Amino acid sequence: MRRRRISQTLLAALLASAVAGAAPAAETRGGAAPVVFSGLYSITFNLSIAAPLPAGTTITCRARIAPNPARPGLGNPQLAATPTGTGLATVTGSTTNCAAEIPFVWTAESARGGVVLSYEIEALGSAGAAPFVVRSSARQGIGAPLPAAGGSASLRFNLAF
Repeated sequence: MRRRRISQTLLAALLASAVAGAAPAAETRGGAAPVVFSGLYSITFNLSIAAPLPAGTTITCRARIAPNPARPGLGNPQLAATPTGTGLATVTGSTTNCAAEIPFVWTAESARGGVVLSYEIEALGSAGAAPFVVRSSARQGIGAPLPAAGGSASLRFNLAF
């Protein structure tokens, strides 16, 4: 009889161990559960042309966003690719606008760190067969907040170009 109780106790312990092992593990790092952030950045570059550009010059603007690694809060964001947007504008005088939209989706622990933006603007001439860079401007590390979940944010930059 005693031998049967030991076997039943051992069997119950093994079953309890197996059930606990099959259950999903609780998050033990102390951080929040990952959240999917998505939205759209609309970026407009208002360019004031400092010196005349050749006729037929085209302006390209490219912008990229990424979770801000310098500020706490995003944890370890998971990106499929760096969100990038591109726009074109034609110079018609001393000012022009170039706009780019950047849709984004990533998984992170929170939105506290916001994002960093970088951009490149080029004036492309077209004398001959291949386009060439007439003028360019670039900047990196511009901080911006994340828009509300699924929302959008508009950023506007006024630049002397």
